[in-house]
Amino acid sequence: MRHRNERGSTIPLLVGLAAVLLMGIALVINASSAYLQRQGLDTLADGAALRGADLGAAGVYGEGGLTQTRLLQEQGAVEKVVAAYLQSIGADQTYPGLEVSARVNVADRSVTVLLEAPVELPLHIPGSPMRPVVGASSTAAVTIQTD
Repeated sequence: MRHRNERGSTIPLLVGLAAVLLMGIALVINASSAYLQRQGLDTLADGAALRGADLGAAGVYGEGGLTQTRLLQEQGAVEKVVAAYLQSIGADQTYPGLEVSARVNVADRSVTVLLEAPVELPLHIPGSPMRPVVGASSTAAVTIQTD
């Protein structure tokens, strides 16, 4: 019966496992960073949509008073109000490269704000994009209550 030499090095195995572990840690850190930025954009989109729906309303008080249950917004007015709101809170400095899109849906008298911004990831994983983009959207409408 022959005895085989079972000696070997575990170093390549340990290096491989360490690399996989480090990649997993980097993935979790980057995902957390992107999630937090998206949450911040959600908050901005909510505020911008509410401001646009409220201050972008047109013809609120006509001769017959308020005849609709929701206010009608004008596209141009909403865009100006949303841009002014985001500028007043310094959104472009907090999120460099911020892109804004505001739309008025005439059918349901609502305002939708879409925000997109590139993410500054703390760690780079080989094969992943250098500056991925996250986005958020929010829709708001002003409802009139007559009591």
